[in-house]
Amino acid sequence: MSTARIRVHSVQSFSVSSASSMQQIISVWVRDPRIQKNDFWHAYLDYEICLHTDSVCFTKKISTVRRRYSEFVWLRQKLQANSLLRIQLPELPPKNPFFSLNNARQIGDRMKGLQKFLEQILQSPLLLSDSCLHLFLQSQLSVAKMEACAAGRTHYSVAQAVQQCGLRRFHSEEDLQKDLSLSCDSDSDSSECRDPEHKIKDLAISKSKSAGLLDLMGSSQEEMLSCSSGST
Repeated sequence: MSTARIRVHSVQSFSVSSASSMQQIISVWVRDPRIQKNDFWHAYLDYEICLHTDSVCFTKKISTVRRRYSEFVWLRQKLQANSLLRIQLPELPPKNPFFSLNNARQIGDRMKGLQKFLEQILQSPLLLSDSCLHLFLQSQLSVAKMEACAAGRTHYSVAQAVQQCGLRRFHSEEDLQKDLSLSCDSDSDSSECRDPEHKIKDLAISKSKSAGLLDLMGSSQEEMLSCSSGST
């Protein structure tokens, strides 16, 4: 599956902080839309979700994952069902039958809607206790695996799924703005992109170490909590 990074010049990084009575902060960003291509005929758009918090509700305080629109739809349905209709969830941006992966305005509007949706649900103490929300925000499990994990049908817990997922650090909205201006094709930080020769050397050493580790690992290890970059 190939990935195409796209620029949405009309959209900036968004952030919001919601504070409880204990002044715990939850900041969330929806950014970096990318076209993911399964093959020549099939492609979809996903977005990076960055979370930065000091809330005791979250096992991991800083995280990033990538999610597509259909996964947001799944999350809203699960949250509504799990809350037993005690609260009315905010709406997602409507599905547009004429949505284009090349239309920056449409992509920007959808990002704003997804951002607003997350901002509002993260202000609800009831929803913050939902396992599906935590798996959605802080793991890269597929929808099927999130459902299985939340229902206790996996050999790993929700906390383990969250802890095993990859982490990309950031500290402020300014950092995100700088990242948006990068022209690097990878997900590496800007400091890594400035010295490509050093990066190549580190990559060669990393590959050598990884090869030795893979020889020691059994095939069953590959089934353990793989927070893969591609979601279904």
